[in-house]
Amino acid sequence: MKTSNKLKIFNDPIYGFIRIPSTLVFDLIADPYFQRLRRISQMGLSYLVYPGAHHTRFHHALGCMYLMQKSIQVLRFKGVEITQDEEDGLLIAILLHDIGHGPFSHAMEHSIVEGVSHEFISLQFMEELNQRFNGSLTEAISIFTGNHSKKFLNQLVSSQLDMDRLDYLKRDSFYTGVAEGNTNAERLITMLNVVDGNLVIEEKGIYSVEKFLMARRFMYWQVYLHKTAVVAERVLISILKRARFLIEKGESLNCSDALKYFLSNHIDINNFNSKILAKFAKLDDVDILAALKEWQFSDDFVLSSLCEMIIDRKLLHIKVKKEPVTEGKFLSQFNKVKEYYKLTDEETSYFVFRGELKNKAYDRQHQTINILRKNGKITDVAKLSDHLNLNALSKTVTKYYMCYPKEGV
Repeated sequence: MKTSNKLKIFNDPIYGFIRIPSTLVFDLIADPYFQRLRRISQMGLSYLVYPGAHHTRFHHALGCMYLMQKSIQVLRFKGVEITQDEEDGLLIAILLHDIGHGPFSHAMEHSIVEGVSHEFISLQFMEELNQRFNGSLTEAISIFTGNHSKKFLNQLVSSQLDMDRLDYLKRDSFYTGVAEGNTNAERLITMLNVVDGNLVIEEKGIYSVEKFLMARRFMYWQVYLHKTAVVAERVLISILKRARFLIEKGESLNCSDALKYFLSNHIDINNFNSKILAKFAKLDDVDILAALKEWQFSDDFVLSSLCEMIIDRKLLHIKVKKEPVTEGKFLSQFNKVKEYYKLTDEETSYFVFRGELKNKAYDRQHQTINILRKNGKITDVAKLSDHLNLNALSKTVTKYYMCYPKEGV
């Protein structure tokens, strides 16, 4: 099945023209599985905080592929061997690395499917596409799963300094208007090298690495873990939980067939097969938004109130503190709301809840960012940096929050 490679370039607001490198990549982009990413927002409900954050997973995937093309050029120029098959594999692996995201990105991993990560679903999509494209994704799958003999190939796709992170920090900072998150992706890529099969950054790129890690920390607190975005995502998860509860009780809720299927059935890692994958591929942000618009008129007080919160952006109040919320404080708030709205304990738990936010900009236990020094030695960036912050950035910072309605307290 060979299609003409008509659309040779995309015009991207960040990098300018992105060239499609091959007919295979063109055909993968044209596939309905990939086109679905046009209808999956990159940043979930963050547009409720940053009105410009309406970009999609489709934009991000193409941006990652562009950065990967640049990385391959740089590494080959420095004498690192990357065969044509490996190049194709890298470009396809990074293009499809997020294809398994559900509607509104991360919120769905807790509510549509249970404990099934988007990485797992991405792999299912890749295996399905591999059958459709006669095995031409085999190399990409071996890179994506970390089974390839050249470790640095997987590190370009998934590590502390991969093309995914380089693109989403730059892209999300652009669309939110949060300038502090902007990183110099091109400069970092120019500093890439490979030593003993592992990806390293040359010493003169150390300040760019520091800026990248600082930008990442900043974007987490300012954008990804922004308290309004956190409460909106928690409300969305609660809506789907409530809808599932009502459907199980036999109530009829209007929504798309795909969404109804996932709310009516318990889907986890043990029964996620190709039939489920085909149904999952029909789900996107449109299903969820259409359901919220419909359910805000539900007779169920909990469901209609939660849907109105997102539709009208009248969200729960959220308090974020450095110390955990005490049991006494939580119960006092819980009982006030329960009394005010005349709710049961179970119903009140949708409106009053607590949780924690964790931020770790540099995860040294998982994998380090290694610097190639002028004398040929390899050192972890945190040891080399004269920036005291880097050690601090490797520690997990935890904040605690409690959410409750503004009325009735």
